[in-house]
Amino acid sequence: MSHPENFQSLKPDLIIDAVESLGLECDARIFPLNSYENRVYQIGLENQDPIIGKFYRPARWSNPQIIEEHIFTQELADLEIPVVAPLSFDGKSLMTHNNFRFALFPRKGGRTPELDNLQHLEWMGRFLGRIHAAGSVKPFKHRPGIDIQSFVIEPGQFLIDNNFIPDYLHDAYQSLSEDILKLLQQHLASVHYDNIRLHGDCHPGNILWTDKGPHFVDFDDCRMGPAIQDLWMLLSGSINDQRKQLNAILDGYYEFHDFNPAEVRLVETLRTLRIIHYSGWLARRWDDATFPLNFPWFNTASYWEQHILELREQFSLLQENEQLSL
Repeated sequence: MSHPENFQSLKPDLIIDAVESLGLECDARIFPLNSYENRVYQIGLENQDPIIGKFYRPARWSNPQIIEEHIFTQELADLEIPVVAPLSFDGKSLMTHNNFRFALFPRKGGRTPELDNLQHLEWMGRFLGRIHAAGSVKPFKHRPGIDIQSFVIEPGQFLIDNNFIPDYLHDAYQSLSEDILKLLQQHLASVHYDNIRLHGDCHPGNILWTDKGPHFVDFDDCRMGPAIQDLWMLLSGSINDQRKQLNAILDGYYEFHDFNPAEVRLVETLRTLRIIHYSGWLARRWDDATFPLNFPWFNTASYWEQHILELREQFSLLQENEQLSL
């Protein structure tokens, strides 16, 4: 599991000391922002705009993996793609203070994008096309990919081994997981796609909208995978609604990068991976006091009953091969 004690010593004085070790002067205004995997704060500076400080969860990513994320976002920023890249100090973007690894970012405001606005979706599609055009130039060397082992097998095994699944649901969960695993393997094998560098977690909360358009934040989960991974989380509603939304995104996307239409068949596959991975992620972090406080509904009998029901629905979709198409 995680080691919450690693964040217990992350007090305001330490945060201020870390920032001021880089030659900046804090005004002691520190506001925690919504972030569970890491600890993220808006930090006030004397006579300057506030900055964002991100303190990385120990043992999650290696230094080369974090630096690779920073390099990727800086590549995109250099191409004038609206992403939030870390600030650099003496050529370094990843710093350490009192054994905490951290990075500082410029503060960028914005609001949640309107996903029912097809013009907004087309606008986001143009930038996603540019991100993927850059992402396809070379692979990550240290970052992982989207795969069944880390998104399905390992989380599922962790839940069973650590007794998260109630006894009366254990057999149903294990049997269903095995059936889903076979279908997921079949679906992924049936679609040929290029592995490219992705945002990886491109849900609406990681896109900030302004009058000048979107900018993309939080590349903490960037990894290798199919292009559709960065598109499907922007879709919602009925199949017809999703088809219209995807076509709007691709209208902009195609201006800057090619897209393999066969990848659309992976939407429900990737959604299933995310559902299983999400439960495993919550379980792995359950001994961090932040998680029970913010996810009180997790690890209850009702939660696991609903989780199994959701997986059964996903199994039916995968089995019937009901999928989005262009």
